[in-house]
Amino acid sequence: MEEEKLEADVVIYNTVIDGLCKYRHPDDALDLFNEMENKGIRPDVVTYNSLISCLCNYGRWEDAATKGRGWHGTLREMSQRGLVGNTVTYNTLIQGFFQAGDCESAQQVFNRWFLGVPPDIWTYNILLDGLCKNGKLEKALVIFQDMQKSEMELIFTIILSLKGCARL
Repeated sequence: MEEEKLEADVVIYNTVIDGLCKYRHPDDALDLFNEMENKGIRPDVVTYNSLISCLCNYGRWEDAATKGRGWHGTLREMSQRGLVGNTVTYNTLIQGFFQAGDCESAQQVFNRWFLGVPPDIWTYNILLDGLCKNGKLEKALVIFQDMQKSEMELIFTIILSLKGCARL
């Protein structure tokens, strides 16, 4: 692209970063993220979501957290750039922490994220599934009861998560 004088924008970078992640090149995705910043192209929420998801999917919890110096730092870094995490951002962080076996951080993200971004049904699904798989059955039950009080629509996958809890 540079040879033909085409200027890459955030959409092009996001597409390439996402592609690198899907084809198992997380280091190249991180390098491209850094290149993007060095060229003055501002990452957006999609950029962060892709990179966090990529690093979590490949078990690179440390890199996902330290990109912004911990999940608090990631959100702070985004905020300093005028970006607000969305449901995908938070769901990805929660799921990543559960995959790493860090239930406490997953719950901290859930408990502290209500800054204008309401959790969705998938958030609760991730939360219940992660708590059950990590043996936190009482906490899962409390979350489920909170869902019922809020009249959150229960879907089949949540019922399956709870059935999985019952088998533990």
